[in-house]
Amino acid sequence: MDAAGLAPYLTHLFGQPVEVLDVGALGEPQGSDVKRFGYGIPLAVRCRVGSATRELVISRSKPVQGFGHDYAADRAWQALYAHVAYNDFPRHVRSLDVGFARASGELASAGDAQEFFQVVEKAAGQPYWRDLERLLDGDLQEVDLARAETLARFLADVHRDKHDEPTLWQRRIRELVGHGECLMGILDSYPHPFAPLPREACEAIERAAVGWRWRLRERAGRLSRVHGDFHPWNLLFRDGTDFSVLDRSRGEWGEPADDVAALAINYLFFGLRRRVATGDVEPFLTLFRVFLETYLKASGDGELCKVMPPFLAFRALVLANPRWYPTLPMAVRTALIRFARCMMDDCLFDPSDVTALFDVAA
Repeated sequence: MDAAGLAPYLTHLFGQPVEVLDVGALGEPQGSDVKRFGYGIPLAVRCRVGSATRELVISRSKPVQGFGHDYAADRAWQALYAHVAYNDFPRHVRSLDVGFARASGELASAGDAQEFFQVVEKAAGQPYWRDLERLLDGDLQEVDLARAETLARFLADVHRDKHDEPTLWQRRIRELVGHGECLMGILDSYPHPFAPLPREACEAIERAAVGWRWRLRERAGRLSRVHGDFHPWNLLFRDGTDFSVLDRSRGEWGEPADDVAALAINYLFFGLRRRVATGDVEPFLTLFRVFLETYLKASGDGELCKVMPPFLAFRALVLANPRWYPTLPMAVRTALIRFARCMMDDCLFDPSDVTALFDVAA
């Protein structure tokens, strides 16, 4: 996509002349960013619409094998779904359009599509992982506690919206086990053989996951509005506790524990990295407890710790995956894998037990 191809499309979209000022890659891995793999190909576009300058992001899914993105139709679903889902979620950046690229390279709106893309508004702010990175060798500040509490209350409020549709609940739980982006897909994306996660361990995790599927299958009353990928790379903070949300994923309805686990595990993840580097786990253990306790109090969800283990395991296996996070110390990687296996074996998550996760060599 270049300025010459984007200008006619954006002119049609906005109904007035558009001058594309510049186009560039967005979200390239930075030197200190441990995450090196993602599903999207985002471009930052700055343009003049009439007399106003606007900043946009145009994104499409990578044509990669695996993760349920194998076919062009899979990637089309991502764009079409996201266009609706982004605009139906509080504080999410707005989606302005969804379109596709013809074989000629022309950007259009339907018909002989090969690849779909999405146009969303660009939100200001710094990704939340920057806050956590600062704390790898820094001290806890009041704003850190306030942000953890704000995120917990935000999720509790979102999750109050329930939906009575057992088939959607069953689909979401089934996808936790077998979707290309979830447990089985992530395990397939590990290098094999891989000493910290041998074949028999993968098989044991998958067998336990099927047990969890049937254990959770009848809890359809928990079906709630969810984000689906609520982690620090999808949260942008501005001053204080003002934030925006990015990249809602995997359906509009699901299990609240998925969102809670997606963020909670990252406090533990960054704590593990600090533990290995300095021997200290604070302030991340404090943030983990503040976030979880605030959520439990605000939501009144007495079942959360009973249903969260497989979601924590899934997220831990993503973080431990060398394809996603290739530069992690092996001590961090093996601790996350050990934690995931424990979660799959346990029927109840006890937040006080997470201190065992940090039993690694500093």
